[in-house]
Amino acid sequence: MPTVVRYTPVAIFLHWIMAALVVWVGVLGLLHDSWPKGTQGFWINVHAVSGLLLFALLLARIGWRAGHAPPPLPAEAGELSRRLSGPVHLALYLLMLVIPMIGVVTFIWHGRVFDFGLFRVDFGIKSNRAIFHPTEDVHGYLAYALFALVGLHAAAALWHQYLRHDGVLERMRPGRGR
Repeated sequence: MPTVVRYTPVAIFLHWIMAALVVWVGVLGLLHDSWPKGTQGFWINVHAVSGLLLFALLLARIGWRAGHAPPPLPAEAGELSRRLSGPVHLALYLLMLVIPMIGVVTFIWHGRVFDFGLFRVDFGIKSNRAIFHPTEDVHGYLAYALFALVGLHAAAALWHQYLRHDGVLERMRPGRGR
């Protein structure tokens, strides 16, 4: 295996906790219509608050990244990886920024109240289908685009690990470097 320069422990932690949150928030969103009416409001709130946490972690990750450049791709990674890595990561970041923003608009204009457990945030806005219906659709469509891109990202990481054996995935692997 080639010599690998790894991401910082903070970058690795943020990457994997955000990956877990994308799955968690995504599953909650996909189950949106399956919840019993009696618990639907609770689970929609959990989805929204978890999405806000993901958004906050993304802002922290962007801040961290601004002061800590990613390690270079190994020479063995190939030209296609070099060309696609930047645009794919930029698209992932943009989707993770925009989706929660649209989700907040949808949530608020649905007449919902953020319940953080210790406190609630009520914007006092009455439900307005003319606003929340189209934003809900856009929120969902962009989430599907994010799922597709995350799947492509994961498939590329596995391709690098098990077919190319070029050390790309090793840069982001949790734990001590080999």
